[in-house]
Amino acid sequence: MKFGIDRLLADPDLRKPLAGKRVALCAHPASVNADLIHSMDALAALDDVNLTTAFGPQHGIKGDKQDNMVETPDETDPVHGIPVFSLYGEVRRPNGQMMSTFDVVLIDLQDLGCRIYTFITTLLYLLEAAAEHGKEVWVLDRPNPAGRPIEGTILQPGWESFVGAGPIPMRHGLTLGELGHWFIDHFKLEVGYRVIEMEGYAPDAAPGFGWPSDRIWINPSPNAANLNMARAYAGTVMLEGATLSEGRGTTRPLEVLFGAPDVDARAVLKEMERIAPDWVRGCAIRECWFEPTFHKHAGKLCNGLMVHAEGGFYDHHAFRPWRLQALAFKAVRSLYPDYEIWRGKDFKYEYTDDVLAIDVINGGTALREWVDDAAAKPADLDAVANPDEAAWEASRAPFLIYGA
Repeated sequence: MKFGIDRLLADPDLRKPLAGKRVALCAHPASVNADLIHSMDALAALDDVNLTTAFGPQHGIKGDKQDNMVETPDETDPVHGIPVFSLYGEVRRPNGQMMSTFDVVLIDLQDLGCRIYTFITTLLYLLEAAAEHGKEVWVLDRPNPAGRPIEGTILQPGWESFVGAGPIPMRHGLTLGELGHWFIDHFKLEVGYRVIEMEGYAPDAAPGFGWPSDRIWINPSPNAANLNMARAYAGTVMLEGATLSEGRGTTRPLEVLFGAPDVDARAVLKEMERIAPDWVRGCAIRECWFEPTFHKHAGKLCNGLMVHAEGGFYDHHAFRPWRLQALAFKAVRSLYPDYEIWRGKDFKYEYTDDVLAIDVINGGTALREWVDDAAAKPADLDAVANPDEAAWEASRAPFLIYGA
């Protein structure tokens, strides 16, 4: 199969509308073609593309910023001599001066298929700025490694943030190009928009179910180390709102359901299987031990549970990471009723104020309240999430490009 960048590079006819226009590129380390040449280098080498500007999302165009909420400054690219503007530095939205440097922006970002992954918010902000300033936006489409499944509650009004671009569930099941069409329709944007579609992409097909087995995985952000992480992320990312470790400071971050020095992982797994055995299907869950070198519980031996949504253990249709992570929280709460699971309001997650990070992540309070309610059953969370998931399936249907 071919990604959008590969098709654009190979077909001069696709590039004809760029003739005589100043072109910007929004990219990160995974923005490479099939030969692993970075999109900036590949585009700059073309005689018919005038590359004048670049943008870097969260973690920077180089992907060098390890932790969340670490800003990246603007710079000048040392090879091509063009300005590289940070969209996770002094600004999150491109300003007028930045927008004046190009006519068309090409967005070539590998996404993870999760609402909280901030590249989709950057897409929305670029679309809104382009609509305001009369610019064009092209998405060079890439796969959604989590595939088509939908999961989670829809972000509630008033909970919008940099990890909550709009009323979208945690696992949205769209490519970036498809999501751009949805954003334009939902927010009623008048903007020139084009998707350079992938060729041969089959999001429902085994064995990849969204990720082609013949393409090398490159971290789109420092802690997105492999396909297993991408599949689990719609659940494990919720640990960013918890005191339990998500494995930052180890070589396999965001592939664990938790880690802590004062929690018995085997007991938690047994409790998970008791509470909701259907929610642990589709993957293998393995007890593990790790000692983070930085971040939560740094230097302390942590007992945890690792998720393996890969190999023969993976069932694409049974695996539900958002519910799986919710269940891990529920089991901890059941075994340790007084455990301080949630980070407090003093932790300003993505620069929000006076709210709990777990609620910002979920775009509402429903999941946390379910975990903390000793009487709440799995069916109670389903009763909240199922209607949202059905509503999103209907909302996204007109914008599916692949396998529709």
